[in-house]
Amino acid sequence: MCTCLTLNNNKFYFGRNLDLEYNFGQKVVITPRNYAISLKEKPIMAKHYAMIGMASVVADYPLYAEAVNEKGLGMAGLNFPGNAEYFASVENKDNITPYEFIPWILGQCSTVSQARELLININLLNIPFMANLPLAPLHWMIADKDEAIVVESMKDGIHIYDNPFNVLTNNPPFNYYLMHLNNYLSLTSSNPANTFGKELPLTAYGQGFGGIGLPGDFSPSSRFVKAAFLRANSWPENDDEAQIAQFFHILDSVAMVKGAVITPEGKPDITIYSCCVNAEDGIYYYKTYENNQIQAIDMHKIDLDGKMLSIYELPLKQGYAKQN
Repeated sequence: MCTCLTLNNNKFYFGRNLDLEYNFGQKVVITPRNYAISLKEKPIMAKHYAMIGMASVVADYPLYAEAVNEKGLGMAGLNFPGNAEYFASVENKDNITPYEFIPWILGQCSTVSQARELLININLLNIPFMANLPLAPLHWMIADKDEAIVVESMKDGIHIYDNPFNVLTNNPPFNYYLMHLNNYLSLTSSNPANTFGKELPLTAYGQGFGGIGLPGDFSPSSRFVKAAFLRANSWPENDDEAQIAQFFHILDSVAMVKGAVITPEGKPDITIYSCCVNAEDGIYYYKTYENNQIQAIDMHKIDLDGKMLSIYELPLKQGYAKQN
């Protein structure tokens, strides 16, 4: 269960909530340009664009949940159970495993347009990183400052959708959302007019009446609608700090609070972290469920021509700015 979105005002921001009932060893990881990225069925990527994102690092390999590269292209994987399908190797295809997908795209593409060209020939392999690390069933959002797309690998092959909403959650497949949002076209952030019956003395007796009917539950489709509505009506700010705060407020509106959603295994599904990346400046902002003080890591503060991963532990103890 996750929510991904973008904001684009004076600068481009890309980020997400990651909702799970467990931690997966996540850390903020910067992969510099000369870190060798091995691929199962293609040559090693010895040189590539640098990227920053949240990943678990296993055997010195960054298994990214999402990342943004130095050119400002972002990509995130979101849970897609029951629909994601991966395949055996196919001759004359770009055979890429799902865990290689993010570094493979971000390592060589600076725009969504370039990513589209690579995706024409892709085949996502049904090969796990390790026997004890099964592949996650995912679909992906790829976005830059100009456009966003969704990529889904299903039984009938690869689907690539334009994403005019710049939002993605989980099931069902994305073509559902292209139709589903039409059900909410009457919502407005403004004070609504009386369209119920012009002869009736009906008036709004408080603020927010234009949003009656906006979903508030935690299902994927409801989170999609709410995030899309808030993003579409987001008040524009020219200040970077205000934009970052606004981004996190939107994510907070669809975040999982412990106890609100219980998995079939009886565990609480929570938003284990939220992130917002200033994609133009390469700064990764994030907070965790345990510590909602926003942290910032600047990828340009390290040597991006290096050959070693830079790995940052998450401070899980709540931080406070004490005033007395």
